Amino acid sequence: MSDAQGLVDAHHHVWDLDVRPQSWLDEPGHEPIRRTFGAADLRTAATATVAGRRLECTVLVQCVTSVDETREFLALAGSDPLIGAVVGWADLTSPAIGDVLDALRAGPGGTYLRALRHLVQGEEDPAWLQRPSVERGLRAVGERGLGYDVLIRGHQFPQAIRLAERLPGLPLVLDHAGKPPIARQDLDDWARGVRRLAAHPHVRCKVSGLVTEADHEKWTVDDIRPVWEVLLDAFGADRLMFGSDWPVCVLAGGWNRWAATVEELLAGCSAAETEAVLAGTATTFYRLDPARRKEGTPCC
Repeated sequence: MSDAQGLVDAHHHVWDLDVRPQSWLDEPGHEPIRRTFGAADLRTAATATVAGRRLECTVLVQCVTSVDETREFLALAGSDPLIGAVVGWADLTSPAIGDVLDALRAGPGGTYLRALRHLVQGEEDPAWLQRPSVERGLRAVGERGLGYDVLIRGHQFPQAIRLAERLPGLPLVLDHAGKPPIARQDLDDWARGVRRLAAHPHVRCKVSGLVTEADHEKWTVDDIRPVWEVLLDAFGADRLMFGSDWPVCVLAGGWNRWAATVEELLAGCSAAETEAVLAGTATTFYRLDPARRKEGTPCC
């Protein structure tokens, strides 16, 4: 891990609606983000510091189930110094998954592919991650030194836990802390799932996407703190990473408000713990280049 005092945003998105429509944006309530967002918009939005650190590097995460989108994101990472890694998408169920991954990595910006993600939260099969075809695909991911971002909701923890048990060599990171039901203030089942998943040492967790699980208009840091305390106790700071989920977080306050919230949550943490959450864990998991990180600094 670099000694540089920078901030890594381990989870953000971009989309160009003229190139690729995002059907999920048609759902009611998404009007504020129903437009094109690019990396330049993130630079404009992310002006706050967290514990004195300015945004230095990001991890760009897939939005839709499209290999073409992944190719575009890799090319963007190759040209934009702010983006240090890409979490892409490919069809894990395809017998050709290995060839697809190899082609992506050989293409423009392919070295920035560091993990894959599938929108498991939308799958009705309660054991989707245990399908033989999916498990075969995930083994191909791990064989290529890539990680996997786990996107689930609370009722899907059992299959994520089973995945961690069956593939202990596959680096896993839980996106958005497993989407705790903050607005309902009913965290018991979620907390049990988190603790069981965190018992597997190769699993990391993103402190991201929490504000959109709270009341978008009325949430405060006190609504988020119980979730933070469970995560810190279950994973430890050295397995947590800051993520904004920008621009989705615009629905519930935006990048700077979330940054201020994380700074408040980190109060009382040691310098080493703060470093882990704000840069170290993400740098290690996504194999971010410290030199590349520094290149992104003037942009922010």
